[in-house]
Amino acid sequence: MLFSILGVDVQTYGVSKALAALAGAYLLGRAFERQGLKRDSAHSLVLWATVWGFVAAKIYFLLEQGGGITVHDLGGMGFTWYGGLVGGVLSALVVIHRHRLPLGVVAGAIAVPLTVAYGIGRLGCFFSGDGTYGEPSSLPWAMSFPNGVVATTVPVHPTPLYEALAAVVIAAALWALGRRWKPVAVFGAYLVLSGTARFLVEIVRVNDPALLGLTQPQLWSIVSVVAGGVLVARARPLRFTADRGPGAPHRPTHLPETANA
Repeated sequence: MLFSILGVDVQTYGVSKALAALAGAYLLGRAFERQGLKRDSAHSLVLWATVWGFVAAKIYFLLEQGGGITVHDLGGMGFTWYGGLVGGVLSALVVIHRHRLPLGVVAGAIAVPLTVAYGIGRLGCFFSGDGTYGEPSSLPWAMSFPNGVVATTVPVHPTPLYEALAAVVIAAALWALGRRWKPVAVFGAYLVLSGTARFLVEIVRVNDPALLGLTQPQLWSIVSVVAGGVLVARARPLRFTADRGPGAPHRPTHLPETANA
């Protein structure tokens, strides 16, 4: 808990999610304006994707619990990222359709804001000690969370911090690629990089195997990487010319000779 206002406890987890949504809305609004799209459309997209993303993330989490659902599971903790991603994508598609936005352009524009928002959200998980950390570890940077929501006095891998740091690297890479690649390819790169990062983090996370020795998030990560790879392969990077920048029409170096009149 951060502090209390009039008897209402303000939790680190909730604040981090609010900051993530605000940062995502700001960055996406800027990206939309650069593409000649309305900032209000970006804010609407973030709002509804956040609302329905949380709803889907909670539903997914409850389904994972099976018959072992408790009152604690119905509270403000316990959300599954990939459930939120599915809910967020579906609601975003509805907003894109209603606002008549170009799907490919929006997909590319949303990659960096989504990555930054995810990193901020993971910092909230880290500071609140919500139990999403990894296995016990003797590494110098291993941490214990005696005051966490899910407390542990044993040093463990601080996997939310790993993911937050990975988000910084991924966001920087996507920003650089956005200056050279088509929007759809940038979104594909997001799927590849974020999926790879989550797959690797799961190696030290405390999650039960679901299939072939892989955890459920790892299976989703494989789907993400494959889908992203297909998008990158099918979308050619933008061409550059020396004087016109990305997207400039290609001009032939040699003009065909014309017959003398």
